[in-house]
Amino acid sequence: MQNSRTAHERIFVALDTLDFGRAEELARALGDSVGGVKLGKEFFTAHGPEGVRGVAGGKPLFLDLKFHDIPNTVAGAVRAAMHMRPVMLNVHASGGRAMMEAAALAAREGAEDAGIERPWLLAVTVLTSLDDADLESVGQRTPASDQVRRLAALTADSGLDGVVCSPREIAALRRDLGPDFKLVVPGIRPAWAAGGDQKRAATPRDALEAGADVLVIGRPITAADDPAAAARRIAHEMSAAA
Repeated sequence: MQNSRTAHERIFVALDTLDFGRAEELARALGDSVGGVKLGKEFFTAHGPEGVRGVAGGKPLFLDLKFHDIPNTVAGAVRAAMHMRPVMLNVHASGGRAMMEAAALAAREGAEDAGIERPWLLAVTVLTSLDDADLESVGQRTPASDQVRRLAALTADSGLDGVVCSPREIAALRRDLGPDFKLVVPGIRPAWAAGGDQKRAATPRDALEAGADVLVIGRPITAADDPAAAARRIAHEMSAAA
C-alpha cells in the first residue's frame, strides 16, 4: 500500500457490525469517500472470508483480526488471510518477537503465493480502550505510553511495518522510530462526535498533525445520518491540517 495518499484515502472506516446487510450497505454508501474499510472479529466470526470479500469488494481492506498465538499458528493464519487480499493486517505485539518474525515471513511468502502486493503487517500495542489503571489491573505497572513505546520498538526490530496505536502516542513513536514506520490510529473522534468507549482519543486533525499515516474511524461515520457526508467532512478537516 502506498504511503502518499489524499486525506480521504487515509481514512479507513471501521465496519464493526456482524450484520452483513448493514456492512454491505455502508460500504456501498461510502463509495470513494474513504480510502478503505476495516473488518474485524465480529464480522469475520459471523461471515468468514467469503463475507469479508463480499463486503470489501474492490475497496482496500484492513483485516483487523489481531492474531495472537504461538508463532506457527499465527504464521499459518497470516498466510491464509492473504486470500482475502488485505492491504493491512495485524497481530498483537505482546505475542513477542518470534511470533512477529514468523508473521512477517508468512506475509511475504503468502502475498507472493496469492499474487498480491504484500500488505502492511502491523502490531497492536495497547488497546485504545485501556488506560493506566486498566494496565495496572492486569499486572502491567507502567504508563500506557511507555508500554506502547516498548512494544513498538520490538515491532520494528521484528521486521513489521508499523503499529496500531492511540493518538496520544503518535508523536513519541514518530520520534522514536522515524518517518517510514507506519502508524495506524484508531480512537479518532471529531470534535462534533461523541467520545464512546475510547479513553485515549483525538481529533482527525490532531492525529494527522502528530504524524499518523492512516486513521481508523468508526461510529462518527457509520452512525451518521449520511455516512459519506460525515467522511467528507472529516477529510476536509484533515486537509486543513495538511
